[in-house]
Amino acid sequence: MSAVQSFRKSIRRALVLARAEVLHVVRDRATLVQIVVLPLIQLLILSNVTTFAVRRSPVYIVDFDRSSASRGIAGRLNASGLFDIVGQSGSPAAADDAMLRGRATLVVTIPHDFEASLRREGRAPVHLDVNSEKGSAAGIVQSYAAQILNSYSEELGAEMHPTRASSLDVPNSDMPPRRGPSVKEGGRIVTVLRGRYNPTLNYKHFMVPGILVALVTMIGTLLTAQNIAREKEMGTLEQLNVTPLTKAEFITAKLLPFWVLALLDLALGLIVARLVFGVPMNGSLVLLFAAAAVYLVVALGIGLWISTLVDTQQQAMFVAFFILMIYLLMSGLFTPIDSMPHWVQLLSELNPVRHFVMIVRAILIKGAGLAEIARPLGILGVFAVVVMGLSIRQYSKRTA
Repeated sequence: MSAVQSFRKSIRRALVLARAEVLHVVRDRATLVQIVVLPLIQLLILSNVTTFAVRRSPVYIVDFDRSSASRGIAGRLNASGLFDIVGQSGSPAAADDAMLRGRATLVVTIPHDFEASLRREGRAPVHLDVNSEKGSAAGIVQSYAAQILNSYSEELGAEMHPTRASSLDVPNSDMPPRRGPSVKEGGRIVTVLRGRYNPTLNYKHFMVPGILVALVTMIGTLLTAQNIAREKEMGTLEQLNVTPLTKAEFITAKLLPFWVLALLDLALGLIVARLVFGVPMNGSLVLLFAAAAVYLVVALGIGLWISTLVDTQQQAMFVAFFILMIYLLMSGLFTPIDSMPHWVQLLSELNPVRHFVMIVRAILIKGAGLAEIARPLGILGVFAVVVMGLSIRQYSKRTA
């Protein structure tokens, strides 16, 4: 028998077993409810219950003035403990790229003649571009920045003693006009606030994509671990291991149905997100599902690994919930990563859920393309190879 024929025969055997697994899921009402109904209920409930507290938000400063007054703004923001300056230049394109890639939550733009306007007219504009993708958290970041600038404005007034301008209009500057800014005047610095990506600050647009990731993760990990543990409890796993069916065929047949079901759940969740919550879908759905396909290999691999550690479904559920709880809390889903301690932020780089949450939000809300999500997608690809490889190796040892 040629290698091609052997491969085709192996694929047919795996697909036959996978079909039997799908029929079992469809006929089992409890499992069907667990896969379809419960995730939708969770999506509808959890999307309405989350709030944010923000610390150490990354900020990028575009300084066209390069004066002592403009440098003072960077100093006050950094000294406040509420912001981390991740970049400073005279390039708006670099700032836009930093925000698009998720490296900056706030962009502070200081126009030309900023210090001269303060001295001459007693006031000057500062533009704040907030990543409104983060919903209510963006409003908090915006409020923090405005308060710091207002306080700095009072300091400048005490030091410089400028003449106050009689008009309350925003003075002309070299910055191009932006559509729909909200303007706040505090002392002598006029802050021009603009919401990026989520101008209505609707936190549901930020939360719903993340909750979808949580639901897909639960299906891919928890159900996979429980399913194989059930085979152990019933004694059918040992029977399958002595049949001509290879371990690779068995693992493929067991994982493939849940990989497909998770993708279908993602599609259903996106429909609900759009129709019920009005979540924007600015990017490519094809790219989103391609990234989901890679991520689900990671989730399924973790479920397979859990199944090698336990002997019963109950044990599988406890271990899976333990791992998933840590993953979800460190993913930026419920608590912004910006507010976590630095060592936790570094540790969260090993969390695949964090990277997929970043990808889903970037594609749906920002309209990011492959170039913008290349880093987290590449990390997921590495995770997929490593996790699945280790899981299959561990499974083979336990069942040999």
